[in-house]
Amino acid sequence: MLIKNIIEHLEDIAPPSYQETYDNTGLITGADDWLCSGVLISLDATEAVVREAIHKNCNLVVAHHPILFSSLKKLNGKNYIEQALITAIKNDIAIYAIHTNLDNVKAGVNGRIADLLGLQHRFIMQPKAGALKKIYAFIPVTHAEQVSNAIFIAGGGQIGNYSECSFSVEGVGSFKAGAGTHPFAGKEGQRHYEKELRLEVVFPAHLEKKLIEALIKAHPYEEVAFDVIELANEYQGLGAGLIGELEQPMNEPAFLQLLKDRFRLQVIRHTPLLSKQVKRIAVCGGSGSLLLSRALALQADVFITADLRYHTFFDANGRMVIADIGHYESEQFTIDLIHEVLNAKFPTFALLKTECNTNPVNYFLG
Repeated sequence: MLIKNIIEHLEDIAPPSYQETYDNTGLITGADDWLCSGVLISLDATEAVVREAIHKNCNLVVAHHPILFSSLKKLNGKNYIEQALITAIKNDIAIYAIHTNLDNVKAGVNGRIADLLGLQHRFIMQPKAGALKKIYAFIPVTHAEQVSNAIFIAGGGQIGNYSECSFSVEGVGSFKAGAGTHPFAGKEGQRHYEKELRLEVVFPAHLEKKLIEALIKAHPYEEVAFDVIELANEYQGLGAGLIGELEQPMNEPAFLQLLKDRFRLQVIRHTPLLSKQVKRIAVCGGSGSLLLSRALALQADVFITADLRYHTFFDANGRMVIADIGHYESEQFTIDLIHEVLNAKFPTFALLKTECNTNPVNYFLG
């Protein structure tokens, strides 16, 4: 097992292109062609986690948060970031981060929060634009089924809960084979007319290379005619935050107790309760203040997130309840999520969950 085998599977689930522009996902230390002795999964790649990996003979740490966000000009161990990096490099420990790309997929971090709360009828709060493309392929009618199947298998044609979506129209294509060619139909040096199908299929942008390779491999022509365009449409399967509904409405105190129990919370910071039943719940693991206006526009009864500033709480303005449960607390079950994703692919490999609690925030309860 090579480290790149682990990385390739993670990136099939949450491609690096899905990360936010400020982020630093991917392999931070180490090399992907190293043999992997084991994987330690954590929320943060602190020095304590790196040392735990060394002790447990895991030379790959898969962390949600990147230990390194910005460039370094010196590396002398003056802070926790440099200390972790030095320890990892000296001991040949690879660190891989899967951060906002995992936040942004529907079944990612926010999907796990929604699972814990039993939310139904889920959809992305703020879908991403520019993440979809469309391919136009011109195929002889006799091979239309073969080529379209290859495109669907490669990941094209998925729209919401519908798969193998496409549009096609028949027409006539023409070509003249040049010297040294081996045309599928017609003869060298003569113009040929062929009944063709123009197939249109939408696909996530990160699958472009895979889709084109599948098209060319399945297509009978030596020279395949196709076009790829970028769409302005929002991608409903990708974006920030998630909103869904409880199976049954609850009163606010009962819901906050449910939230406290499911997330093993010591405390919840929240806005004044409104003495209403709650059903529609918006969630954003980690720092979600930028989604507050979106949660209000979507008429959420409760917005669960973290890292809110004092004045942000005023923005609820009696229209919904904001519940700040803490950054670590909102994302803690991401460790389980990553473990499940890897274990489904590599069930017999050494995949361990950290025993370190990396939460830097503590509460004095008296």
